[in-house]
Amino acid sequence: MRQRTRTAHDRRPRLARGAGFTLLVSVAVAGCGGEEASISTPSTTVARALSATTSATPTPPPITSTDPATPIAAQPTVDPYEGIPLVDHVEWTENVDGPRLLVFPSEAGRRTTYPGSDERAWQEVLTQSPAADAPGMRDQFVCHWDWARLVQPNKPSWNLEPWRPAVGYPATVQASCNPGGPER
Repeated sequence: MRQRTRTAHDRRPRLARGAGFTLLVSVAVAGCGGEEASISTPSTTVARALSATTSATPTPPPITSTDPATPIAAQPTVDPYEGIPLVDHVEWTENVDGPRLLVFPSEAGRRTTYPGSDERAWQEVLTQSPAADAPGMRDQFVCHWDWARLVQPNKPSWNLEPWRPAVGYPATVQASCNPGGPER
């Protein structure tokens, strides 16, 4: 199909009709870095009045599970890992700064996107080591749960240190899950 050359006549606003609503179609003329040119006609005034009382965008159909536009990382409505441990094991070690709890997530813990799985996993940590219930430790854990799984999905363990200051979740994230100094 041959494309025709646009004329000044083609640049004026015009009305398009369809699907029970009126839509103003305006082809803007703009210079390089300049302001948009505006052509005012009686049809423009009518279109503005109509667009103020009608919707210019029809409501899209709902997304179904068979729709290819459904996001791959959509949150499941049923926990696919229910009954499967999210934390394989935990282990306390000592380093130059003090004690450190190594949390080893299970394969299910690395993969789940189910809402509330972070809290379920934290409860598993506390069941395996009640001493983990120290100020700031939960924020460090949730930071690793939310971010380390994305940034370093195959990191063998997540390191939580009770000696780190309890600064709240946002500041813990800001510190790359290590408030009070870098990981050594």
